[in-house]
Amino acid sequence: MFVHSRRAVRLAIAAGGCFAVALLLANLGVPEYSHRVHPVALRGTAGLPWAFAFNLLAFVLPGALLATAGLTLRASLRDAGWAARIGIVIAQLSALAFAAQGLLPLDPGDADSHASRLHVMTWMLWWIAFVPGALLLAAGARRGIGFALGSIAIGVLVPVIAVLAPIGLWVGLAQRLAFALWFGWWLLAAWRLSRT
Repeated sequence: MFVHSRRAVRLAIAAGGCFAVALLLANLGVPEYSHRVHPVALRGTAGLPWAFAFNLLAFVLPGALLATAGLTLRASLRDAGWAARIGIVIAQLSALAFAAQGLLPLDPGDADSHASRLHVMTWMLWWIAFVPGALLLAAGARRGIGFALGSIAIGVLVPVIAVLAPIGLWVGLAQRLAFALWFGWWLLAAWRLSRT
């Protein structure tokens, strides 16, 4: 069981690392791209240099790695209640929606196009699925009060930061903070759920 759990931790670290590398390389070919102002997905819009590679590294690969980590974590929840098992599956749905953002890039010429709407839908599904997933896992995992409180706090903060904070001037920073919290939750879940 512990070998499987270490695998989940490694997958969570690899997912966060891929995302961080993609952000570090985001200015390649697009020097005017600003992490402070621009949403992450704007860098992967069709027609920009290396857009496909960025989407693959920033969204598709991390989302697939975390969905796989969720499979591993499900095995460690056999002793937990139904809430935890449903929670990890919904969290996996959040990871798949995160990956889908890279498969459905924004249309740079038309924000109301079908492609842009599909991208926004997957972005919304990412945070909407995460909230009940984190809360159900916190309620049913029985892995200590620290994990429960951390999951509840992150489960509430991610949508608040992702949706409400971008109303201000620094849209890019708010979105990156929401993503960082989400990746941090996956690492916390992988670490805590693996400790049986």
